[in-house]
Amino acid sequence: MKRIATIILAIAAVFSLLTACSGKTSGNGNDNTLVIGIDDKFAPMGFRDENNKIVGFDIDLAKAAAEKMGKKVQFQPIDWSTKESELSSGRIDLIWNGYTITDERKKKVLFTKPYLKNAQVVVTRNDSNITKLSDLAGKVVGLQSLSSASDALNANPIKSKLKTITEFKDNVSALNDLKSGRLDAVVIDEVVINYYMTKEKDTFKILDESLAPEEYGVGVKKGNEDLLKKLQKALNDMSTDGTAAKISTKWFGEDKVLK
Repeated sequence: MKRIATIILAIAAVFSLLTACSGKTSGNGNDNTLVIGIDDKFAPMGFRDENNKIVGFDIDLAKAAAEKMGKKVQFQPIDWSTKESELSSGRIDLIWNGYTITDERKKKVLFTKPYLKNAQVVVTRNDSNITKLSDLAGKVVGLQSLSSASDALNANPIKSKLKTITEFKDNVSALNDLKSGRLDAVVIDEVVINYYMTKEKDTFKILDESLAPEEYGVGVKKGNEDLLKKLQKALNDMSTDGTAAKISTKWFGEDKVLK
């Protein structure tokens, strides 16, 4: 019996040693690396460039914040529809990629103070005869699954008049279907479509009527107030010393960061 107990203790010790030596095993913010969950097709907030490198406004902002916190950063592309589950499970430390603050999400995660304004808007092809929200009646509309675009559309009376709502894994897929004619319109973040319209000026147009104003924040796991406090201090410092303004000007051509 003693021999069996000794073997079990030895195995447990080896397992503990291997775990300790393996570096980060989950996103808990307790070691020197912050694992950040992103949608890597969400330009200009976080996306892959022509060299497959993850870049963007939120990417630069997160790197700068991590540096001020004395931490390294690891960007983890995730299925955006499971973002809160990824956070609560500990596989990531933060949700940081154009993450809209909503009352429903506040029940699941802790949020930093908002750092950027946004709105959900409707985009159509440039040659479309759709000019206002009421023109969407009987039309096929696309949006990213489990996004704030879905929340905004659900809250608007026009939803009940649509022919079909098609959900996509990411905005890129939705916009491709819009260009090909499989969709009549897409509900999307204003920040995102403004970026794409600089690349394809004659392809899309945005309706004057927006669905919902909103603000972006960083999501932290419930119960991890210490990480939230340290992150918020870093963001505050970046706002004060001009770091955030410099990053905003790089990506948007002006300082759009909330003070």
